[in-house]
Amino acid sequence: MKTIKGPAIFLAQFASDAAPFNTLDAIGRWAAGLGYRGVQIPSWDTRLFDLRRAAESRGYCEEVQGTLAQHGLAITELSTHLQGQLVAVHPAYDAGFDGFAAPEVRGDPVRRQQWAVEQMHLAARASANLGLTAHATFSGALAWPYLYSWPPRPPGLIETAFDELAKRWRPILDAFDAAGVDVCYEIHPGEDLHDGVTYEMFLERVGGHRRACLLYDPSHFVLQQLDYLAYIDHYHERIKIFHVKDAEFNPTGRQGVYGGFQAWIDRAGRFRSLGDGQVDFGAIFSKLAACDFPGWAVLEWECCLKHPEDGAREGATFIADHIIRVADRAFDDFAGGGADQAANRRMLGIDKPAP
Repeated sequence: MKTIKGPAIFLAQFASDAAPFNTLDAIGRWAAGLGYRGVQIPSWDTRLFDLRRAAESRGYCEEVQGTLAQHGLAITELSTHLQGQLVAVHPAYDAGFDGFAAPEVRGDPVRRQQWAVEQMHLAARASANLGLTAHATFSGALAWPYLYSWPPRPPGLIETAFDELAKRWRPILDAFDAAGVDVCYEIHPGEDLHDGVTYEMFLERVGGHRRACLLYDPSHFVLQQLDYLAYIDHYHERIKIFHVKDAEFNPTGRQGVYGGFQAWIDRAGRFRSLGDGQVDFGAIFSKLAACDFPGWAVLEWECCLKHPEDGAREGATFIADHIIRVADRAFDDFAGGGADQAANRRMLGIDKPAP
């Protein structure tokens, strides 16, 4: 068994133009002061990180690592959630997702998709230059507008969407394979990969690609009413990144999983700060430790109520308290009699003569 590394924090929700959240050095000092030991970096935020330079220059990567190391921090992973989303965008969402792209490709879906693919290739090289082994992203979506089967979906619609999604991602997965880095899709509403079944549909189409792995975030499963503990049993061999995020689901006679188009504060399913929701993190950390999860426990703060700085401060302690330092010997070793094959055979009655 392995002891999960952490606590770590995803910087995306904290980066801003205001100090100390506007430079990597300053935000690193802030995170370390709260007790974090690692940071997951949003690769699109140029206030903190230059993805192209990282892909092209190991010297720059060493500079980034040195900046964080002086605060006792390591880089857990890079994230391309925004760029990964743009690998596949249904036309219904063109306007909504256009702002995720570089200004020069906005308004042009073809160039935007090409830019997103290039970003993914840069992320593969940057991750390798940083010595990372896992990468966080989204799959994007072509079939998502047809999630609910009304009007009835024409035969082959979903199959065609997943065929195309796999076609777009296969070369990217190969690039990450060459770099020695796992692509970890966050299973998330709004993505075609939003539960176990859809992940399996995709995995089959990319030939079970060894780099098509998973980012595990139980909060999204609470909102979908999916068994987030059984999910680990099914997919633990593919889970390489862990977002520690809490959520609650309190359905009423007026709304359920779809939320009634309400703001987050008014939904039946809401994201919460760690410890304020319904996720059984004790069970999750136990399962991941037993399954030899190789990575970090990374706080992703998204809460409809609590201030982010309070969520970050409380989250560091929460994660640290849940990390299990795994045992290096069995609890009943003291009562063991040592290995003795002859004694084993006698205990089983194997060597007794036949009557």
